[in-house]
Amino acid sequence: MTHWTWACASQVGTSHLRTGQRLQDAHSCFSIRSQGREWFVGVVSDGAGSARFGGEGAALVCRTIGLASRRHFNQFASLPAAAEIEYWVDEVRDRIYRAASARSLEPKDFAATLVCTISDGVHSVFAHIGDGCVVTRTRGSGEWTAPSWPDHGEYASTTTFVTDQPAAKVRVSVCDDPVDVIALFSDGIERMVLDMAARKPAERFFSVIAAPVLTSAVLSGKDARLSEQLRSYLDSEQVCSRTDDDKTLVIAAIR
Repeated sequence: MTHWTWACASQVGTSHLRTGQRLQDAHSCFSIRSQGREWFVGVVSDGAGSARFGGEGAALVCRTIGLASRRHFNQFASLPAAAEIEYWVDEVRDRIYRAASARSLEPKDFAATLVCTISDGVHSVFAHIGDGCVVTRTRGSGEWTAPSWPDHGEYASTTTFVTDQPAAKVRVSVCDDPVDVIALFSDGIERMVLDMAARKPAERFFSVIAAPVLTSAVLSGKDARLSEQLRSYLDSEQVCSRTDDDKTLVIAAIR
């Protein structure tokens, strides 16, 4: 059986540090075996900067989608259908609405995005609301592609959120091309790692950042050492001089 290895980290943005805000990104990564196949599940969520409790909303997004994925693979050994993923997002909305009501707040106070991938390396599904992105490397050809592009609104620095009313559409895409690397990230590093004009990933960046994961001594699961190095990189002057936003990056490789 093949296995997934990954590194993942979130780091608070310098603009948030200056204003005393907490980290508003969240992520969840795990692998699960089902009937002889190992599936990687990665979720990244970015709480809206304008939302009082965007970080809590992002955490609820990751937790709810993660639990729903585990529930699915306890019963099935295949990708969830688009309709099922849409139901999971409805669950996220319900949990956020209940949390808001319990605190006499509005759902928009917990506004957050969603980037999710589920893959066994042969079949993959991606679910997306808002900005952030997922990038994959096709096995064999080594081509880097972005199966779901960030959704930026009509005006600068705007996007859609899980909590939007009326509800934002979940963009679900399925890929049957084998992949060996998947990267998920929040909008904090979008302009560092995506060619916005050409709508393509920055191949050199992803090749460099994926190399340590592909050669990790950890053959399955999270590489804690690489994850700490990734967190330090996201907090480095090299990155912070180019973005002052919260930053999350997940790199997963099939071995």
